Amino acid sequence: MPFSVNGILCSLALLVLWRAEELAEACSCAPVHPQQAFCNAGIVIRAKVVGEREVVAGNDIYGNPIKRIQYDIKQIKMFKGPAEDIVAVFTAPVSAVCGVTLDASGKKEYLISGKAEANGHMIVTLCDYIMPWDSLSATQKKSLSQRYQMGCDCKIVRCLSLPCEIQAPEECLWTDLMIEKQMHGRQANHYACIKRADGSCSWYRGVAPPKKEFLDVEDP
Repeated sequence: MPFSVNGILCSLALLVLWRAEELAEACSCAPVHPQQAFCNAGIVIRAKVVGEREVVAGNDIYGNPIKRIQYDIKQIKMFKGPAEDIVAVFTAPVSAVCGVTLDASGKKEYLISGKAEANGHMIVTLCDYIMPWDSLSATQKKSLSQRYQMGCDCKIVRCLSLPCEIQAPEECLWTDLMIEKQMHGRQANHYACIKRADGSCSWYRGVAPPKKEFLDVEDP
């Protein structure tokens, strides 16, 4: 029965294509400015990864083991989070479900943001802001200590194409994606969106913290 065989083959082909597309789109993250990532995160730390192993974190509804990757870390500095040090980072085992791959040799330092768990543990995904420490700009490193936190009441709005504009005074327009076609552009690397004296928000550039009477963008 040629019709039945062809129908089955066609269905299988569609199933394979659908499954491949599903996996490819299983982890989808909207781009965010580093400041927004900082404000959204429960924990932000600087750390080295010193160990890696696969662990089982219970079972799913079908009784299958839920596997996670545990990265043992040495915390260097806490920028945001609980009083206790973070000793382990957990993530999904593959990138298709937003798992993160880190260098566990202990030679590379990372900026790691994510969600807090008990006992000095945290959860991270590909949607969290995780960068090699050496790849951060001097402004970004300084901003982690104070400036980003000062701007958490502001809202950074992505501009993907023209026309785009802010809708409220507490918004800053992020144009890296449109002008430079990348996330890590000039505004991401060198600017923070800070609340001004009049309650509105504006981009600020400078190594020193903004003055109390800050009203507009300043250069170092």
